[in-house]
Amino acid sequence: MNPAAQWYFESLTLYKNLCDGETSAFSLIELMKNQIVYKPNDPSDRIYFVRKGRIKVHYYSENNIEVVKASLSTGEIFGEMALAGEGKRSEYAEALDKINIIYTCPLSKMQEIIERNSEVSLSLVKLMGLRMMKLERKVELVVLKDARHRVIEFLRDAAEWKGKKVGSETLIETPLTHHDLAKLTGLSRQMLTGTLNDLKRENLIYFDRRRILIRDLSHFH
Repeated sequence: MNPAAQWYFESLTLYKNLCDGETSAFSLIELMKNQIVYKPNDPSDRIYFVRKGRIKVHYYSENNIEVVKASLSTGEIFGEMALAGEGKRSEYAEALDKINIIYTCPLSKMQEIIERNSEVSLSLVKLMGLRMMKLERKVELVVLKDARHRVIEFLRDAAEWKGKKVGSETLIETPLTHHDLAKLTGLSRQMLTGTLNDLKRENLIYFDRRRILIRDLSHFH
């Protein structure tokens, strides 16, 4: 299982390992599209889980270029760097869909849960390690791979993570725009669109605004 898929399932496992009394420490928050969960220099004093919708984690470079670190969906955790001693946030977390629902827990409460619940503690250790693996993989793709291979590797990760098998094909249902995908792969929107169109012409994929279909994942490289 690749790091992206591991991250997703470990996030789900973490929440499932919480006892009934521990889940009461979490509260629900509903967010509208483009609403900010936290921004740079905000206190790192809470942990979050996505219940519904998508959360974008991003920051801006010195040249004011947006760098997207992750687009997170149901079951995934964010803001967890607070557990590693982060005093203030270094990035933005922003709601992407019309309706987004997240669970949130104060850092102090989560620390108490970790002390009592060894399974939750182990899951968090795994998540921190997987976070580093995902960041290292993204850096590797941006530094070492051309546009075509960046897109292919990103789609392969997405297929293994949340793809649905349809015969020999793999369906990725995604509300991500080409702009979102470009940010996640470190490409310009024009280069991303051109690469997707090349793959479509070669009959390796089919895509529209809401989905991407990989014809044969075993030959998609």
